[in-house]
Amino acid sequence: MSVDATGVTRTESGLPLEAVYGPEALEGFDPGTVLGAPGSYPFTRGVYPTMYTGRPWTMRQYAGFGTAKESNERYHQLVAAGTGGLSVAFDLPTQMGYDSDDPIASGEVGKVGVAVDSVEDMRVLFGGLPLDKVSTSMTINAPAAVLLLMYQLVAAEQGVDGAALKGTIQNDVLKEYIARGTYIFPPKQSLRLISDIFAYCKREMPRWNTISISGYHMAEAGATPAQEIAFTLANAKEYVRAAQAAGLSIDDIGPRLSFFFVARTTLLEEIAKFRAARRVWARIVREEFGSTNPKAQMLRFHTQTAGVQLTAQQPEVNLVRVSLQALGAVLGGTQSLHTNSYDEAIALPTTKAARLALRTQQVIAFETDVCKTVDPFAGSYVVESLTDDLEGSITELIQAVEDRGGAVAAIEQGFQKAEIEQSAYRTTQQIDEGERTVVGVNRFAVDEEEPYEPLRVDPSIEAEQRERLAVLRSGRDASAVDSALDAVRTAATGTENLLPPMKEALAARATIGEVCNALRGVWGTYTPADAF
Repeated sequence: MSVDATGVTRTESGLPLEAVYGPEALEGFDPGTVLGAPGSYPFTRGVYPTMYTGRPWTMRQYAGFGTAKESNERYHQLVAAGTGGLSVAFDLPTQMGYDSDDPIASGEVGKVGVAVDSVEDMRVLFGGLPLDKVSTSMTINAPAAVLLLMYQLVAAEQGVDGAALKGTIQNDVLKEYIARGTYIFPPKQSLRLISDIFAYCKREMPRWNTISISGYHMAEAGATPAQEIAFTLANAKEYVRAAQAAGLSIDDIGPRLSFFFVARTTLLEEIAKFRAARRVWARIVREEFGSTNPKAQMLRFHTQTAGVQLTAQQPEVNLVRVSLQALGAVLGGTQSLHTNSYDEAIALPTTKAARLALRTQQVIAFETDVCKTVDPFAGSYVVESLTDDLEGSITELIQAVEDRGGAVAAIEQGFQKAEIEQSAYRTTQQIDEGERTVVGVNRFAVDEEEPYEPLRVDPSIEAEQRERLAVLRSGRDASAVDSALDAVRTAATGTENLLPPMKEALAARATIGEVCNALRGVWGTYTPADAF
């Protein structure tokens, strides 16, 4: 939120925010058309009739660092503290499809998440956790199929059938080209792999959410709320088209699509953003793709509080920020929520900070009255007006992507990336010039910060992972691995579903790097046009 040169207060999306809203803000407002009942089209008021009055959202905590053993210990702590769902952070080499002993992985093993090189690591990661009862979200994109298959193999070792597994893989590669950068393959081949995951899970893991289409990372890169939703929904349209081209219908895949958004401190706009997003997506799915299944028309989403708004200065103030962000997500109707720890702008969160983050959600759920009624802001002059304004901005931006040939063509033209970078630049200018207040940074600063002892990752884990890989390779059937990887390469040159041969390779103890390298050898890697 900022005040422009003319004195007008503007929202994060650049929309004017009036000092007073009255009945005139709702002129022409037809509740039956734009609101409907909770759980009914166009789902403005929420995707379920009772929302949190029956049970609260799923409280997830995003965690993972160092080795699989260390992360497993943190998962057990979170479950004991009351976490209802696990959310796995992987280290950068894993996200990019490299083994821990690859030279390119040097210095990055276990730093921003857990290192997972093989089924052996996945078994340790989920040791002692009943995979038929927990819901697991894995933040993994380009190599999502590999990690999903590892998870299925470990579950099978526990005697858990794929049909019983519940969870989500992010699997959203298009936003990587736009805002994040952990892509591997060119867009066309990435979409083929995603379609194969859709088809495989429909048959093998029907309760699994096959994609979490993410605006969060675009928001962290500087996207406004309108851009965050518009570019996410434009990507979703591209995924639906790819699935349709592979013979899947919108009513087949729609119920398994999920979304991932940010929650900022600008409470009113965030509530309106989530309500507008549901309405826009419902109309796209029904009117453009011809869906007749209400479950396919629902925009179900996970929310994470805004990491980019956390400050290293006076980090305890982040507790207040996260509380407001979490409240906005709940009032906006999220299906699951991760609350950031107050110390994440400094380092990996400590155990105490992670527990406090979870307690924030529990206070909202069990000590406030916001869960006692559905969509508390329905009919609010300001929220309904903002919802309509955001819907208009979102629709215009989606059309701008469509005018450029759809999400992939617009990505190749650099459209979304350029729009987000311009927004990020404006925000930085506003902070530098004092038009936008950041408490503790450009206002209300202190001369000296209190000392803080961050959690540090033991650098010896890289050597430990290398040793684990050496033991793995020396103890497996090398000819079986080679044969299985050849089958992956053959499948990549044709049209058959890639996941069965990939699963066979992983079962033979092939590593994530070996499987991804087999695909790299056939498909190549993606280089963006602006890299030259």
